[in-house]
Amino acid sequence: MKPLLLTLFLIASSAAFAQNNAPKAPPTEAQKSFEAMKALAGTWEGKLTTTPPAPEVQDKIAHVSLRVTSSGNAVMHEITIPGREDDPITMFYLDGDRLTLTHYCDAGNRPRMTGKLGPDGKTLNFDFLDISGEMKYHMHHSVITEIDANHHTEDWTFMMGDKPVVAHFDLQKKN
Repeated sequence: MKPLLLTLFLIASSAAFAQNNAPKAPPTEAQKSFEAMKALAGTWEGKLTTTPPAPEVQDKIAHVSLRVTSSGNAVMHEITIPGREDDPITMFYLDGDRLTLTHYCDAGNRPRMTGKLGPDGKTLNFDFLDISGEMKYHMHHSVITEIDANHHTEDWTFMMGDKPVVAHFDLQKKN
């Protein structure tokens, strides 16, 4: 190897080594929240109850799939309820210094919420940020709580005009 190329190679190699061995910054709150979301990856099943009761879904068994995708940069959440044709999809991702979700709702809109991990390290609270599409009926709030590695709950608050409907999912891990 020519002396100049060898020098450049050694400089680049030492810079890469120094970068790989530099101390890492502690994770941000958003990163901790996103890691908690990723930890729920898998297939889940459980009873759905609503307040006030919605007869078309009350006490049905719901299926929830959570999948880490896009090289670890997103979590895809899909809810399937037997007898219903719609399968709402929610994408969770880091947006700068905040954990954000976009809910692709069966109401035809796309609300966004930002989430934070609670002090217990097991509860993610998502608050409404904004919406693309009609706001009359929309998902407005969500709480996801890890009970243990095989059990978590989800509470999704849907606004029907000015009246909230809370869908509560009590989920057990299937795989």
